[in-house]
Amino acid sequence: MIVHAIGLMSGSSLDGLDIFFVRLTEVDGKWQYQGIASSCIPYPKDWEVKLRQAKSLSVPEFLNLHTAYGHFTGKLVQEFIRSKCSGFPVDLIASHGHTIFHDPANGTSFQLGDGAAIAAETGIPVVSDLRNLDIAYGGQGAPLVPLGEQLLFSEFDFWLNLGGICNISFQKNAEWVAFDVAACNQLLNALAATQGMAFDANGALAATGQVDVGLLNQLDAAAYFRLAAPKSLDNSFSTEVCWPLIESAKLSVADKLRTVVEHIAGQIAACIPPSAIETSMLVSGGGAFNSFLVARIQAKVAGKNLKLKVPDELTIQYKEALIMALLGTLRWLERPTIIPSVTGARKASIGGALWIGS
Repeated sequence: MIVHAIGLMSGSSLDGLDIFFVRLTEVDGKWQYQGIASSCIPYPKDWEVKLRQAKSLSVPEFLNLHTAYGHFTGKLVQEFIRSKCSGFPVDLIASHGHTIFHDPANGTSFQLGDGAAIAAETGIPVVSDLRNLDIAYGGQGAPLVPLGEQLLFSEFDFWLNLGGICNISFQKNAEWVAFDVAACNQLLNALAATQGMAFDANGALAATGQVDVGLLNQLDAAAYFRLAAPKSLDNSFSTEVCWPLIESAKLSVADKLRTVVEHIAGQIAACIPPSAIETSMLVSGGGAFNSFLVARIQAKVAGKNLKLKVPDELTIQYKEALIMALLGTLRWLERPTIIPSVTGARKASIGGALWIGS
């Protein structure tokens, strides 16, 4: 079976909309993929502001933005198809949406971007709202990617995504576990922005700083790190828990960056069980381009017999969009899209709303 699918991902770091067009092939239950076209479309300044402020809107304003962002996304995808997908059929689109509110403890999560609007703009079947059924069954609705990691990157033992929030997945006692680890690029990029930079390229500025033990201890003391999995983070963890501590510290930006890098690396290392044999971890997401951060993570896990593997640039940047395409395909085929041991749901589910289009 062959499916041509487009995966859409808008991460919490707000660097843009990732679009990945892929040919997915299943033979005897084994999945393979071939990337056909990709693009990361930066958000215009007005849309970046709208997405940052969405949580503070009134209900009518928020619902109007949900619809408008769906149409905006659909237009971007339609232009992507026209410019990059000529000669290929597009069977479906799978959209993660942009997470605005995530409160699984109260059975709620909301990803901005109306799937019906995307379907109307493109005329192609759209799968959206991939988290909500799992949450209705008592799960976290996150992380979504572990099933895709198992099906497409099974040669690794651990999978780490260094996005706005970093998350990890692995097998423990014959059961799959995955969870959000810590705020990551959200904090690093916010600090870089104070120096007029979109990000700290290769962690160059962080590398010049010194670790401040006081700030490091404050960041590590957050109650979230003492919770057992399944667990997941909302964007407010960065803005309301971590950022006030960082902002109030009387340190240079370089020292703040260096300390946050050490915090992220330390929290990731704390998740890794020691092993008697050498294991491997696939590292993806925008933070994988930060060579200093990757080096600090490797240093922290060196004693646990774990080697980090940073893949090609395409996989680093678009792995999550690729997996959205796969999850949308599984939903289309009416197969489970999530692992209940990962999310804590009481059963596996076939998650996602399906909008047929014209």
